[in-house]
Amino acid sequence: MSSKNHPDHKPATIAAQAGGLLDAETGGVVPPIHPATTFLRDEGYAPVVDGNVYSRTASPNGRMVEQVLAMLEGAADAMVFPSGMAAVAAVFRTLPAGATVLVQSQIYWGTTTWIRDFCTRRDVQLIEVEASDTAAFAALCAAHKPALAWIETPSNPWLRIVDIAACAQAVQAHGGLLVADMTTCTPVLTQALSFGADIVMHSATKGLNGHSDVLAGALSVRDSEAAVWQAIRADRDMAGAVLGPFEAWLLLRGMRTLPLRVERMSQNAQKLAEYLHDHPAVETVLYPGLPQHIGHDLAVAQMSGGFGPLLSFVLKGGAEAALGAVGRLQLFHRATSLGGVESLVEHRHTIEPHTGIPEGLLRLSVGIEDAGNLVDDLGQALGQ
Repeated sequence: MSSKNHPDHKPATIAAQAGGLLDAETGGVVPPIHPATTFLRDEGYAPVVDGNVYSRTASPNGRMVEQVLAMLEGAADAMVFPSGMAAVAAVFRTLPAGATVLVQSQIYWGTTTWIRDFCTRRDVQLIEVEASDTAAFAALCAAHKPALAWIETPSNPWLRIVDIAACAQAVQAHGGLLVADMTTCTPVLTQALSFGADIVMHSATKGLNGHSDVLAGALSVRDSEAAVWQAIRADRDMAGAVLGPFEAWLLLRGMRTLPLRVERMSQNAQKLAEYLHDHPAVETVLYPGLPQHIGHDLAVAQMSGGFGPLLSFVLKGGAEAALGAVGRLQLFHRATSLGGVESLVEHRHTIEPHTGIPEGLLRLSVGIEDAGNLVDDLGQALGQ
């Protein structure tokens, strides 16, 4: 395996070229799959290829993905996991009993549910805060000095925008770490490490892969020598929470079109948000690309090249109106996920009935279809 990469290469070049990875043995321009679980040693019992020992700790295909992701993130190192939640768990398992964590409220419900349960079991003090309120976030950092703070921006499904740099400064001033879930926008739109985050998490199942056929998670780090990073690596390697070679190969294949997909999805989502904003059946639209969005100016400062594929809106008439519209949609698939090439719709109150989600809220994951066709589908479902 050979790699050629230039420091001036932009994300589109890094992704399309798979970070310069080539199959040196065959001359193939596509990185190969290496399904081996164990690897040869020489006569002195040293690994024939450095790092290739046993795939429970690391595998060639996993390292390929990690190399390309680190380039896209501007990271010192990256690790991949068998799911986004496995990546979340790997971070929190580094916390000692009695630690304090500060977690953004009203983020992805799976993250919140798991963290609450983990903190209860492990005697970790959990404090939840609306992190888009920077003053409230900073005040809690000063009062409680959390070992770790967790944010998600744009948040799912509320599309709230968090000031990454301000939050990093607030928690790091008291010795803590900032971890940012950047699943919604991917490193193409925001490199959170450059804004001061210590670690970035992605559910790679979503935008990084982009084809709804791989379950994966990823972490990237600003300082690969940090004790927390070494602890995460040791935990992952011994627990075997690694991504299989076929999944890693598919993930890398998906990442090669990441910039193109994100650009098209962002353009489509912007057009849909503008259409919905003016629709008489719509009560409110939650999308940071709209100037009316409370976090628009901050999103402009933190996001480059678009505002991502995730869009929520609330219909007048509550659950009856929302479910009626969902039932009439023809191009938007009724399914749970985001970041894929196909457009999806989700009635969030059905998924999260006890979390304060408005009964009329619909969450769209906007794909790469023709924007006009998507507008027409929404139009006929909502009643033009």
